[in-house]
Amino acid sequence: MNILVIDGQGGQLGSQLIRTILGRLKTAKVIAVGTNAIATAAMLKAGAHQASTGENPVVVACRKADVIVGPIGIVIADALFGEVTPNMAVAVGQADAVRILLPVNKCDNLVAGVPDLNLSTLIEDVMVKLDAVEKQFAFCQKEC
Repeated sequence: MNILVIDGQGGQLGSQLIRTILGRLKTAKVIAVGTNAIATAAMLKAGAHQASTGENPVVVACRKADVIVGPIGIVIADALFGEVTPNMAVAVGQADAVRILLPVNKCDNLVAGVPDLNLSTLIEDVMVKLDAVEKQFAFCQKEC
């Protein structure tokens, strides 16, 4: 299963996601794309199998991903203090992949009905969802 992690700013969320994913899903291939070089470097250091930076890598990686994980801002043009371009948001939104978006209430994007949860709780929920996707993915590989 190809998991694309997209993050920006300092890449801390993406780094924690990558460490957790690689610790639990041994067969997953994790690709990291940062909206800036600092985020990319942090995610690469966390263990991503491949990493790149910028708009075009997001667009290309979205085409190959089975699952895309990142803060909710990756589907909102100009989010993350302007680091998410309209093309990035469209690529994530139109990707033929399962999207697991973390409801991070920052950067003027607030998600109603979602309590402010700490990062470890959000990442644990990502893993619950990834486990379900992995089971479905494995089933489809055998049966489809």
